[in-house]
Amino acid sequence: MQSGPREIVTPFRSIPLDVPEGMKPNEFFNSTENLNDLVNNNGLLVNAENLLLYRKALGHSTEFDCSIIYNTSQAILNPLGRPVRRTQVPDNVKHVWNRMNQIIIEYMLEQFPDPGQHLVLAGEASLDATWPLTSPGVPSIRMLHNHFIVFPMDDLRQAKLADPANPNLTDGGQHSLFEEYMHDVYREFICKALHLEVLRPVSDDAARLHLTGYPQGLPSWEIIGGVATLEDTRFWHEYDLVLKGFIDFYRTFFSQVSTRNAPILPDVYFPKQVESALLFNNDFLKTAKKVRDHCIRDAKYANAIRWQPAFKQLIYRNDEGKLIVTISQNSIGNAITELLGVVVNRKPDADAYGQREPALIARLLEVRRRLVEADLGEGIATAYWPKD
Repeated sequence: MQSGPREIVTPFRSIPLDVPEGMKPNEFFNSTENLNDLVNNNGLLVNAENLLLYRKALGHSTEFDCSIIYNTSQAILNPLGRPVRRTQVPDNVKHVWNRMNQIIIEYMLEQFPDPGQHLVLAGEASLDATWPLTSPGVPSIRMLHNHFIVFPMDDLRQAKLADPANPNLTDGGQHSLFEEYMHDVYREFICKALHLEVLRPVSDDAARLHLTGYPQGLPSWEIIGGVATLEDTRFWHEYDLVLKGFIDFYRTFFSQVSTRNAPILPDVYFPKQVESALLFNNDFLKTAKKVRDHCIRDAKYANAIRWQPAFKQLIYRNDEGKLIVTISQNSIGNAITELLGVVVNRKPDADAYGQREPALIARLLEVRRRLVEADLGEGIATAYWPKD
């Protein structure tokens, strides 16, 4: 079978939401009113830390698909001031959030044990103010949230090949700014900055899914010990280190794009490595000059730059059944699945969704039961399921 990115069609039931006159949809989706609808119609569980587990109404998959959002919509009314990555979350919230992640990933791997039958993934994409609110593709909810998704491999095998030039697939391989011009610099910095014990670097071939050919050339690590390691706090510490290293690289690069010979940023996580591996690296600085010169000449190009860290970080199961962590700069699209070469084409089809809904909800309610049992929240009643 030909290897290449796949475009899968996922049915959904239209959401009866009325956007107030004069507001753009992405502006409304950042509002407290929209989050209230998300809780009341799709909410599964909530806890005192404001972490909300919910069904993805406009989902990626009808096999298994849910998210946890750090719902600060009523506590922080400014959508641009809300936490959008784990490094901005209070420690007590992050502790609970990590435990929720561990339980949900464990459930997915238990229910879908064969990598030849199901693609299992969990992770998040940046949702911060990296673009103006009116730009195409801006995230609809500017709060930290992650995704838990399972795709049947048969559906992916039968799906049509996606166009490799699809803008949603341009965050890896030859399309990526980091990969095209600074592959070696990026790898060297990540290796120097991060001292990891439970994450082991793996080759591109070991990380890549044979069916899709993705991820493409991204730094990747195997989780030594597999799913059991997710119960070890060291893993979540190292998972955060991967993000911190990426953020340092991204912010340092675009500080040089913005301002020639800019000084080292005052709040980087790894200042010694930034200074030695980045700010004294000719390839790094030459690439920054290329982008800066392009910005000066081309207003449209400059407007498309995401000046603040835009990332996708993922835990997924590879073809051999090993759990892999990878991270990439974000693309124009924001679906986490695209990092693995899966483009989701959502189609309104209430009948098709209704046929798959009972099995989907049964799995989501079982996950909720396990989270409640672990004292990680209380159930929410909706028109589709009871509180308990």
